[in-house]
This record gives sequence, C-alpha cells and structure tokens, in this order.
Amino acid sequence: MRLVCYPTSDDGPKIVAAPVERAWMEQSTERFAYRCLPLNIANSHGWMVLNTHPFIAEWNGDSSVDGVLVQSRGRDLPLLAQSHFGCGILTFHLHALFRTDPGYDLMVGGPLNHLKDGIQPLSGVVETDWLPFTFTMNWRFTRKMTPVAFERNEPFCMIFPLKRGLLEESEPEIRSLSQNKELSDAFKEFSNDRRNFIRDLKIQGSSAQSQKWQKDYFRGSTPSGSAPSSHRTKLRLKEFKSTE
Repeated sequence: MRLVCYPTSDDGPKIVAAPVERAWMEQSTERFAYRCLPLNIANSHGWMVLNTHPFIAEWNGDSSVDGVLVQSRGRDLPLLAQSHFGCGILTFHLHALFRTDPGYDLMVGGPLNHLKDGIQPLSGVVETDWLPFTFTMNWRFTRKMTPVAFERNEPFCMIFPLKRGLLEESEPEIRSLSQNKELSDAFKEFSNDRRNFIRDLKIQGSSAQSQKWQKDYFRGSTPSGSAPSSHRTKLRLKEFKSTE
C-alpha cells in the first residue's frame, strides 16, 4: 500500500517513523511501562509529523479566534500553528497533500500515548485516496490561562492508513465463553497462573519475584501453544523518502 506525501510549500512537513519511546514511560519505575507490548506497538503504529519552529500558545477561555495567543520562541520563524477555528482550538498546518491507494483512509491524530498537559489532540479520518486538498491537525485546550509549549522536533501529529469499510464489514456479537471449550480452558489456565504469579510476587526469593512480570504475551505463548507467526514485538516502518 503506497502512502505518498506531496509537500505544498518549500517548508514541507518533517515526518519520521514513530518511535516506541515516550517520556512518561521512560520515567516509570524500572521503565516497567515498556513491559506492556500493546502500548509499545501503538506507540510506533504510524508516522509522526514534527514541529519545526518552537512556540508557546495560551487560551484565555474566550470562544473567539482571538482567544488563543500563539507566540514564537525564535526570531522571524514561520509557525506551523495558529488560532483558526476559535473555541480554544490550536490548528497546525501540515503543508502537504497525502495520497493513499484506492480504498484506504488516513487516520490523523495526536501521537499515541503521548501526554501533554493542558491540551488534548483531536482525531480525524480523512479519505486521502481522492482528496485534492490539505487537512489540518487540531488540538483543543483543556484549561484556560495555561501556557503550553511545543518544542522544536516535538511531534504534533501522527498518521497511519486504515482500510475503508472494515468497520462496516465487521459483524460484532456476544457469545458465552462456554461455547468455545478450547478458549475457555485456556482462559481458566491463564487466570490460575496469573493469580498464583501475583500471589508469589509477595514471597521473598520466589520465581515470580525473579521474573518480575509474566512475559507470555510478549513471547507469544499461550497455555495451548503459541501465537501465530504474525505475532509482533516491534514494528519496523519505512521512512518517507524522496523519489526526486
């Protein structure tokens, strides 16, 4: 599936494959947050667009466009962000057209699992297989009179493709676990192992204390066997490259 970026100005977007690292995860005790594989996969599940010129923005609580003040932290640097919609919304311009293969949309939102105090990223799904114009990335302030800084090379947007219609094709249903004996037995075994592991974590010198955490999901192992070969512990995304 092709994902093409067409810069619309000389100051085109700076895009990188999303890293697994997050500041708050680095600061967790013994970096335990990285033990959660679903978090790690989500962190790197796409590409990040980076802010090129540092600035500070603040919302005074007013719903007008003038309610958000954006101030550069450098000399005569063009800012990617401005107040455009009002209602405490900060708008970033990507200066690019994105194009996906037919039938694929682009998920556009804030960097996954990236925390930022005082402001919240908004998300959108864009039909980029036909769209001939640009879109914006928007954040909404959650508190007034709270200055928020966006540093140089800080991610302000994250993108990844989605197959259009997949949700509509899904047929959700609820079944009794007893209808699937193999799954039920595996769940009971997991539950017992989990209960015993948590109990043994409190016992000095126990195997559980030595292991620190259960690694079954990371390893792709289950009570009844192993995960499929498509099980992933990390993503390896290609970087955007110029064909010119």
